[in-house]
Amino acid sequence: MDPASISTARRWSMLIVALGATLCANVFINGVAFLIPTLHRERGLDLAQAGLMSALPSLGMVVTLIAWGYVVDRFGERTVLTLGSALTAAAGFGAASADSLPAVGAFLFLGGMAAASSNTASGRLVVGWFAAEKRGLVMGIRQTAQPLGVGLGALVIPRLAESRGVSGALLFPAVVCAAAAVVCAVAVLDPPRPARAEASDADLANPYRGSSLLVRIHLTSLLLVAPQAMVWTFTLAWLITDRGWSAGSAGAMVTVAQLFGAGGRIAAGRWSDFVLRRSGDVLSSRMRPIRTIAAAAAVSMGLLALTDWLDSPISVALMVVASVVTVSDNGLAFTAIAEVAGPFWSGRALGTQNTTQLLTAGVTPPLFGALIGAAGYPAAFAVCALIPLLAIPSVPATSAPQAREAA
Repeated sequence: MDPASISTARRWSMLIVALGATLCANVFINGVAFLIPTLHRERGLDLAQAGLMSALPSLGMVVTLIAWGYVVDRFGERTVLTLGSALTAAAGFGAASADSLPAVGAFLFLGGMAAASSNTASGRLVVGWFAAEKRGLVMGIRQTAQPLGVGLGALVIPRLAESRGVSGALLFPAVVCAAAAVVCAVAVLDPPRPARAEASDADLANPYRGSSLLVRIHLTSLLLVAPQAMVWTFTLAWLITDRGWSAGSAGAMVTVAQLFGAGGRIAAGRWSDFVLRRSGDVLSSRMRPIRTIAAAAAVSMGLLALTDWLDSPISVALMVVASVVTVSDNGLAFTAIAEVAGPFWSGRALGTQNTTQLLTAGVTPPLFGALIGAAGYPAAFAVCALIPLLAIPSVPATSAPQAREAA
């Protein structure tokens, strides 16, 4: 059955459910960061220890992303989204009820392992339910789950921590993930796909063999996530220490930049669909915008370095621009990988994509933190401007082999 023949309401309802499940998972994954002041004050942790606690869900994700991809390839999106959300909720309740910090940390790590399910399964669900000419837009919308989840966590968790402590605050991600599990169990319908037994050898073939296409997309995304991680990690500190802003004003600016970044992902997806309608080439419609975004990221980071070195107030506006540009490629690469890998390999391919991005995002902050300490922010921004330039040659220029349909 062609996804285009499915009713519009059903397809968009799947997008809403996928967005909601991923948003709730991101409340769990990123929410612990908003407990750092309370962990420092209430549990006596220093900032390094509290930072490690906040990183445990992300570390758990790295362990299981590819494994969840295999499970979704074999058993479908509804099973994975329901089971993964339920296990994340269970880990959240366990963390909230644990007495010792090692036990809390263990539950946070296990919750991250479970929350990884939503990244792969929700993306695969959206790609499977929409025809190619709509996938860029809808995947861009789905990719807003991360900033929206971070925003919801920032709004609720610190207030709960003030009134109910760490344990009370951890109940919030547990509750929202439990609600997501119920919604997924009731509402998710796996996209129409050919049965594995009826699939051709070409459809079942490993897309990584005989072609460097997926590897090149992974490499491109790996390079482009470095400036994204650098900007998101250090904007708050840069505004306060380098630009002299107050903590409240800097936090508000970061929130605004994240919301603009969410809009940038949607706009990039819409742009990709427009290119597809004009060219008819699925893969090139995703890759050509990525190449342009990589060039724009290099330019924006380079100008940011220059204006910060000159101590110009324009640097603040350029930081917002860089915050938007550097995240705009995420949905395009995710969509292309699902389309190229096809219905029987897209889960594992998307899991590999997320794993490489998470590892890069984990390595980038300490490396650039050391560079900032040694040479200052302008030098770090200048080095960061070079990385997107390295990504441009790795962007695939053609659609051979063609992207597989019914992804």
